[in-house]
Amino acid sequence: MRALGAVMAVLLAACGPKSHSTPSQEAGPPSWHVVLQDLEPTLLCAWGTSATDVFAVGGPLGNGGATEVLHYDGTSWTDLHAGGTDTFWWANGTSDGDVWFVGTSGRIDHWDGTQLTSFTSGTTATLYGVWAASPDDVWAVGGTPDEGTSAPNDVLLHFDGTSWSPSPLPQTLGRAFFKVWGTGSDNLYVVGEYGTIWHRKGTTWALEANSPPLATGNLTTVNGCSAAQVYAVGGEDVLVSDGASWTRANVSLENGVNGVSCGAAGDVVIVGFAGVKQRLVGGQWVTDFAQDPHEDLHGAWADADGGFWAVGGDFTSDPTPGAARAGTVAYYGSADVSSTLQP
Repeated sequence: MRALGAVMAVLLAACGPKSHSTPSQEAGPPSWHVVLQDLEPTLLCAWGTSATDVFAVGGPLGNGGATEVLHYDGTSWTDLHAGGTDTFWWANGTSDGDVWFVGTSGRIDHWDGTQLTSFTSGTTATLYGVWAASPDDVWAVGGTPDEGTSAPNDVLLHFDGTSWSPSPLPQTLGRAFFKVWGTGSDNLYVVGEYGTIWHRKGTTWALEANSPPLATGNLTTVNGCSAAQVYAVGGEDVLVSDGASWTRANVSLENGVNGVSCGAAGDVVIVGFAGVKQRLVGGQWVTDFAQDPHEDLHGAWADADGGFWAVGGDFTSDPTPGAARAGTVAYYGSADVSSTLQP
């Protein structure tokens, strides 16, 4: 297995007992609350259909634990016991009965509201991102960081309602892709290593912000509020597109960033290392760096009620069999989010 530290160095530019949860927070003024912490797996993505239907996924990243899928129903968190030792890197779907999870070794699982079903991806590469336009129109991306054309890279897969298959791009770059997002399959973005941004308009793919790359490193996440407000982030880069061109966002960062998500009324949250949490509110960036959590954060998600969710843990250390990866779930808002975790 490649040293995880090397993989995560490229990305920059969980399972045992679920204990150590924090007390539930009383409703009050909006602020960040640590909901779950010190879990054995790391958590890499939060996504849901509402504030009472949230998934947090991750895994052991080579430490010997189990694949992790946690679900929050507004009352408590439940481990869905996904099975295996792979790590899920991302989740996305169209409803509470249509959710996709992707991760290491090309693993793809689907949640129908009752059970998980595994699908054949056709690749051994890690799948880092997935995005669903509809139940029969889903995209997944991945690759093998820092390996160029000598390993599976430029991985773009499409699900047509029956099976997953490769979707060819105009060029082979030998780059890992980390996330995919769009307003539809006719307006789709893929980001990855070395500032790569592929944009699909209609049925045509084109490289954007590429000559020279606007990003200084790797782009790990892409997400948008609309077709005219799309963000791509990674490392020291926060880029924004109006649908036609990309520019650098006017935001000062305390540390490298990994995740971005859009909320109501164009509000945005970005998260990153050492507890970086910044929100775009009314056109102004607000830093929440001083608030807990201070763990490394990987993924962010905005619910329809104005709440922001962030997940993370230790996802940069090399594999150490049996070691915990300190999975963390945090929430920004005024709702009372339960910290009860059912076995």
